[in-house]
Amino acid sequence: MKLGDRIRNLRDKNELTQGQLAQSSSVSQGYLSQLENGEVKNPSAAVLLRVAQAMNIDPDDLFEAAGYPTVRTLREAYERYESTVDEELLGYLASLPREKQRRLLSLLQGIEQVLAEGEPAADPADEKGEAATAAARAGGLTKVSL
Repeated sequence: MKLGDRIRNLRDKNELTQGQLAQSSSVSQGYLSQLENGEVKNPSAAVLLRVAQAMNIDPDDLFEAAGYPTVRTLREAYERYESTVDEELLGYLASLPREKQRRLLSLLQGIEQVLAEGEPAADPADEKGEAATAAARAGGLTKVSL
């Protein structure tokens, strides 16, 4: 839902007129009207906070409708990301210094490129076989120094 629609719906739900909400949030009625009509592209966080407080709602509701990142949206994005990466792998990578992480990434990208050049991949059920096949395709490397 767009910010203006969200403000209007919440204002109506709270049975407030534009004038009442404008006065209690220290925003001009004209500016509030512009917000509700979508004429303000980047309202300040301070204005959104005052409007939210005047309606006794969570400010994140208005921040999110305005396209601002909130703790809630960042947490949701992190949880989606976290659920797609193996926890043990994340722990291992986090323990490496940044330079080693970058070198490992470069090696993995090189292996991925070699694999993508049309050779059939090893059976995904056989992880050891897949790793050995990838190492062989990457030039016979079986031990790589990070």
